[in-house]
Amino acid sequence: MSAIDTTTDFVLARSQAAQLSRRDGHAQLSIVIPIYNEAMLVDQLADRLRGALAAPDIDWEAVVVDDGSADGSFEALCEYHRRDPRFKIIRLARNFGHQTAITAGLEHASGDAVVVMDGDLQDPPELLPQLVAKWREGWDVVYTVRRSRKESWAKRVAYRMFYRLLRALARLDIPLDSGDFCLMDRRVLDVVISMRERSRFVRGLRTWAGFRQTSLAFDRDSRAGGDSKYTTRKLVHLALDGLVGFSYAPLRLGTLLGIMAATVSFVGIVVVLYLRLFTAWSIPGFASTSIIILFLGGIQLFTLGLIGEYVGRIYDEVRQRPLFVVRERIGFR
Repeated sequence: MSAIDTTTDFVLARSQAAQLSRRDGHAQLSIVIPIYNEAMLVDQLADRLRGALAAPDIDWEAVVVDDGSADGSFEALCEYHRRDPRFKIIRLARNFGHQTAITAGLEHASGDAVVVMDGDLQDPPELLPQLVAKWREGWDVVYTVRRSRKESWAKRVAYRMFYRLLRALARLDIPLDSGDFCLMDRRVLDVVISMRERSRFVRGLRTWAGFRQTSLAFDRDSRAGGDSKYTTRKLVHLALDGLVGFSYAPLRLGTLLGIMAATVSFVGIVVVLYLRLFTAWSIPGFASTSIIILFLGGIQLFTLGLIGEYVGRIYDEVRQRPLFVVRERIGFR
């Protein structure tokens, strides 16, 4: 039997076991939590998780991914692991980014169902029993939708605009105002893990996988402490990953602008020739030539920039570097 056949059989067996666990009411749940410089929140996060998952019918593990923290987060996680071995730790070799850290956690999760949530407690752990309840009803993906956000008005407006722009341009029906906070059945998780693209946009991959999906609305809290690690630059990069990874619209926009520029230029040429040949009026050459050159040059540079976004991602895929590098694993067999 080939390695591919063996892997396929293993994935199918694990997915079938997950379905049996869902039906018999006793589930193994994995909670994947990316952490970056959140040492002051580790104890609060762990205590709230334990309180939310106190029900005896859920066996659970927390797969916490330390994404290159430099503030003592790893040491705080190790201390909590010694108290409760259900908290397992993956320490990455450096900061690989939020979406890649989520991917690392997903690959190490062993549960029949897997929850993805942030470690800053903006995603309330108290919502986990509701996610599990919907999963037991037969839903394969339960994603959360944010009714409100306790953030600055500028961020709220930017998020609202991004989700609606993505909805309009993407080839997928990505739910509005839904983030990474969700529950996925093992079958969906195996599909998401199998997608090895470097520019990760987990909520888009989750939508692409399909299966039966439903939503759960909640009010997103403010951070429990510290400052947000998602800077404006990182948010813009994530938005580009979402738009470029799931839509050809930017490239088509470049094509449309090129057609418009060619049409305007053609009309301008006809007008100039007519005035030159059939009227006594002449156009000063410098001004008209400069306007045309600047207009066409701007369109060309803009289009090249759009193409460059796609080419850069192709270059990342061709190099085939690992998505992440693990420095240390604690609590895994």
